[in-house]
Amino acid sequence: MKEHTGFGRFVAGPKTKWVTLAVWVVLVAVLSVAWPMVNEKETNNAPNLPEDSPSVQADLVAAREFPSGEGLPALLVWQRTGGLSDEDLGNIQKLYAKLTEDPVPYQAGEVIPFDKLPLPALKQQLSEDGESLVTPVFFEASAGAEGTEEGLNRVKEMTTEAFGANPFDQDLNGTELAARITGPAGISVDATGLFQDADVSLLIATVVLVLVILLLIYRSPVLALIPLVAVGFAYGVISPVLGYMAGEGWITVDSQAIAIMTVLLFGAGTDYCLFLISRFRQDLYEEKSRKKALFKALTQTSGAIAMSGITVIAAMLALLFAEYGAYYRFAIPFSVAILVMFIASLTLVPAMLAILGRGSFFPFVPRTPEMEEERARRKNKPVKHRKKQKDDAIGRLATRKPWTITLVGLVLLGSLAAVTPQLRFTYDLLSSFPEDMPSREGFNIIGDKFSPGDLAPVKVMVDSTGQEVNLQESLSGLSFISDTGEPAQGAVNPNIAAYDVKLAVNPYDQEAMDRIPEIRSAAEQALGDAGVSDPASKVWIAGQTATQYDTEVVGERDIMVVIPFIIGFITLLLLLYLRSIISTLYLMLTLILSYFSTLGLGWLILHYGLGAEAIQGTIPLYSFVFLAALGEDYNIFLISSIWKKSRSMPLKQAIREGVHETGPVITSAGLILAATFAVLATLPIQVLVQFGVITAVGVLLDTFIVRPLLVPAITTLLGKWAFWPGKAPEQVDDIEPEPVPAKG
Repeated sequence: MKEHTGFGRFVAGPKTKWVTLAVWVVLVAVLSVAWPMVNEKETNNAPNLPEDSPSVQADLVAAREFPSGEGLPALLVWQRTGGLSDEDLGNIQKLYAKLTEDPVPYQAGEVIPFDKLPLPALKQQLSEDGESLVTPVFFEASAGAEGTEEGLNRVKEMTTEAFGANPFDQDLNGTELAARITGPAGISVDATGLFQDADVSLLIATVVLVLVILLLIYRSPVLALIPLVAVGFAYGVISPVLGYMAGEGWITVDSQAIAIMTVLLFGAGTDYCLFLISRFRQDLYEEKSRKKALFKALTQTSGAIAMSGITVIAAMLALLFAEYGAYYRFAIPFSVAILVMFIASLTLVPAMLAILGRGSFFPFVPRTPEMEEERARRKNKPVKHRKKQKDDAIGRLATRKPWTITLVGLVLLGSLAAVTPQLRFTYDLLSSFPEDMPSREGFNIIGDKFSPGDLAPVKVMVDSTGQEVNLQESLSGLSFISDTGEPAQGAVNPNIAAYDVKLAVNPYDQEAMDRIPEIRSAAEQALGDAGVSDPASKVWIAGQTATQYDTEVVGERDIMVVIPFIIGFITLLLLLYLRSIISTLYLMLTLILSYFSTLGLGWLILHYGLGAEAIQGTIPLYSFVFLAALGEDYNIFLISSIWKKSRSMPLKQAIREGVHETGPVITSAGLILAATFAVLATLPIQVLVQFGVITAVGVLLDTFIVRPLLVPAITTLLGKWAFWPGKAPEQVDDIEPEPVPAKG
């Protein structure tokens, strides 16, 4: 044993266990004081599209040539069933008079003089049924969500003063005047508030859920707390480290990333802890010395844990190759979180187990048969021998009926994967927020009461280079455009003209996004017909629809780059770890099949079960990164056990014992991981609900179908070929004893 205890003695020896614990305590204390927590350095409105995206370039041209100087708009939506009264309109005018005299914090630009308009002129801006009116207030773009929220709160106070009541609390379907704040400013404030609330509720729900599951599975209060304490210490290091990196400008973190990172930390961190703890418990039944049992467990599991950690870190770092900002910003925070948790599972957890010893499993303390006999003699009680079972029903099923299991598994997963072409995607972030969120309610009123194109006009800009271009007529001739405004002349380059185009469809829908190339093609055609050279470089399209279209294009590019990289990297790691081309191949194929079946089953649940019309376009890549990294952990843990056992026993017996040995811990780890992701489904943010459901489904498929049944069955079918070109076991089949006939 001595040759295998070097690392164990270093982190969990008689003295070093206390040193390890002290190092973690001091590290957390010092970092917490020296550096800010990551929550203090959130940036929730960082750009997602790269600078060379067409819509980003168009925004730059628009800002230079057509500066409004107005800032970020907050749209005040006024609504009264039956029609707005003259008194309502008069009070709105009073409010805008106050905003002119006493601007709210971070208010930008000049206030539109609604108070100076005659009442008949103001009524012309009402919706056709006279029930709704939209009036803007502009805020400094640099104010951020907190500054904008401060300004909007003051607007609400001034509104209450002007109206003698608070219309922002009124029901939209009631007879009283109701108001909502939407537009970029209102949406930004509401979204930030949702994610901030999600951080706290998510953390509490995750901790409670993990604790309950651990108590139900292991029935030991001490054991249930060990992974949570380890995760807590890890987070105590991760948060200030990320906070420092964000403060220095090395990384950017937002509320959504922190929320998902919390889930990842508890799910993956608990898995790593359980891999070691379960092995330690098994060894305590065979080793009287808890020190030897711990060192043995650490030796047996450290390789698989290290491999798992490297796999997850590599998958997360692959996001650095993404161009979409939300993907790219996830890479470093998630990698740092897993790295710290991985180190904690191999240092802090062994130290705590060394300190607590067998007491970690109280009241169901694992003891050797000799210890049980001695304990029974002292208490004058009969000895209760622990039943030793070398394999279980699942392992026997996989090795006795491998063809049946393989075919059924492939048909089931293949059928679910066949659903994926039905998936529909959306890039409208607002649609993922709760329907009763004020900014979404106001947005819906604008869509219902006014022209759909009024929600977000498309700004088409062209450089005519002095040629006469009749673009207005070309755009107006497109069937999906309801109105094309008069051209505006550029402030810097007078040859640049801008047209505000209103679409006849909802500008946030996929249908509108698909029209952007047609609008660009029409503009280029008009320039080309007018004799403008290289028209493709002289057309710019700005607006939310163009931004969403570019988001789709960039997202599809990232999928084509990141997913192959992750597949290639995990394949390389498996080859190095297993030294087998065949096993690496079928493990990767089952991973890919499991991913597509997860998307199919996830869509069935979200669409037919929860009524989602579409899922956010970012979900497929996020899901693959997490499922590929975390799901492969279980295969690594299982296969490494089978490989080790095959050196001393027939392969089929090694498979059965490997399934039995790793089954309980992988099942419990999978349940915990799936449950932590499922917690996201309790939040009021659809993008997190969808991500949580799909990822949880994927973990469960892997835990209960791919890992215990499909992989062992395929390994059985392949036999010695599963090890090619590595060294295969000498014996594949084992001779099972004939059943003894019952007497009588």
